Amino acid sequence: MNFIGIIAGIIIYSRTHSFLLAIVSYYLVNLIVKQFTNQNNNNSNSQQRYRDFQQQFQRQYQQQNSNYYRQRISQHDFATALLVLSAEVMKSDGNPLKSELNYVKQFFNQQFSPEFAKKQMLAFRDILKKNFDIQQVCNLIKQAQPQQQRSVLIQYLFGIAQADGHVSDAEVKTINRIAVLLGISSYEFEQLKAMFYKSTSSAYKTLGIEKSATNEEVKKAYRKMAVKHHPDKFAQMGEEYQKAAKEKFQKIQDAYESIKKERGMN
Repeated sequence: MNFIGIIAGIIIYSRTHSFLLAIVSYYLVNLIVKQFTNQNNNNSNSQQRYRDFQQQFQRQYQQQNSNYYRQRISQHDFATALLVLSAEVMKSDGNPLKSELNYVKQFFNQQFSPEFAKKQMLAFRDILKKNFDIQQVCNLIKQAQPQQQRSVLIQYLFGIAQADGHVSDAEVKTINRIAVLLGISSYEFEQLKAMFYKSTSSAYKTLGIEKSATNEEVKKAYRKMAVKHHPDKFAQMGEEYQKAAKEKFQKIQDAYESIKKERGMN
């Protein structure tokens, strides 16, 4: 019962001696008080909902930041992981060769600062003498790099293998294993591998098509590959990544020209 409404009714009745006006006053005051109370409750509920939202948003934001930083690796960690994979390829067919070592050194000099690259090359000597858990290293890279950059990494490893002028079966096997652990599809791996073999057959693999493909299918495959691997997509990456992207783009063009020449296409 609303005592304020009762008091208001009594006051009105004492002054007007009208029972009807007293009842009307009671209900009017009661209605005003009720609305005021509801408004306060609504404001209180709104403030509580806003505070709950803030807390929930803050928890989600902190969780996202936590996940973000867990998925990032430092420059030092990435360089070490890269050297471990390099060593794995270099040791796969016997003792590492000077030509392969020079290829790695050139990559690091172009990708990192001179001081940092020099320190990593000194550490590389020790890395070459040890065995590492390749799956763990690949998982680290896979979490930190998008798929497109991991594809360039496989291309880099093939570059090491070809530094002596020949890519051995053992090297291909090792790089294939690394590609699987990095989440590279067998289809894309075959395309990357074909870039390092000079034959018409490998040209078709580079474009991701069969030799039985029609001329129109060849043109369509070339356009698709050219758009997907255009060097402009790597403009924000390091110099060596841009260089690798340009080399891959050139190999795609070479493969297309090889097929065109074989078929007499315009």
